Amino acid sequence: MDKKIKIFLAGHRGLVGSALLRRLQQEGFEHMVLRPQEELDLTVQAEVNRFFDQERPDCVILAAAKVGGILANSTFPADFIRDNLLIQTNVIDASHHHKVRKLIFLGSSCIYPKLAPQPIKEESLLTGLLEPTNEAYAIAKIAGIKMCQAYHQQHGLNALCLMPTNLYGPGDHFDLKGSHVLPALIRKFHEAKISGSKQVEIWGTGTPRREFLHVDDLADACLFLLAHPANSLQSIAPDGILNIGTGEDLEIRELALMVRMVVETDCELVFDSTKPDGTARKLLDVGRMARLGWKARIPLLEGIRKTYQWFCQQSRE
Repeated sequence: MDKKIKIFLAGHRGLVGSALLRRLQQEGFEHMVLRPQEELDLTVQAEVNRFFDQERPDCVILAAAKVGGILANSTFPADFIRDNLLIQTNVIDASHHHKVRKLIFLGSSCIYPKLAPQPIKEESLLTGLLEPTNEAYAIAKIAGIKMCQAYHQQHGLNALCLMPTNLYGPGDHFDLKGSHVLPALIRKFHEAKISGSKQVEIWGTGTPRREFLHVDDLADACLFLLAHPANSLQSIAPDGILNIGTGEDLEIRELALMVRMVVETDCELVFDSTKPDGTARKLLDVGRMARLGWKARIPLLEGIRKTYQWFCQQSRE
């Protein structure tokens, strides 16, 4: 792939964006276009159009989004649906008008129905009701997928919609009020170790099953697809949707025990069953990516260790 193409990486400071930036730089891409939110507000159409007029990127990776865990999604549903709809609409439309070669739109596995058959295939989209705790975010992301498909159908926009499973890794948010389950567990066990606490409270029953993908694996998948021929992608993913995951899951209880081992503490696990569990199981079918020749490489235990090391380093700084 030509390393001199101009790539606009939207959301380069976030969990996904920072991993993509590291990988693109490692691979020697010379023309990365980056803008922090203070310089480019993607929710403002005029700013986005002016930016595309000035920079004219060849490719766009849309990693910018408003994200959060169950608590954040339940507390601020209006913020989640508004901000994500605005960001997506502005960037997808500008990508069409400026004739970008390829757009990669990053969604989430929460787009799929709560009771979808497991493992979840891309064809399950819009076949049932969503998980209520993150419905607003999911609907925004579904709208982004449908917009990419419509722009491809009407205007020929070369867009891929990637649906990663639960992500974790360096750059994650560890704020207990807004973080996802894995970084929240790391923070809780770390604080219990420091304080000498003998218990760690965990939301829900511990029985839901979840799949976790290291963010560096997602970055690897994005570069793999960025360079992949369009005709090959269309033959395997005619709807433009590709699940990105490991194809393996585990119970939240098992995850908590794994994090406890990495943090090296002997705290008792206390499950608060009054708190929501969310979807009982959410495992992605990764058959399309396997047929293209890609699979995740980082084992969960190794990924948790690296993430905890990064968290400790940031805590000391």
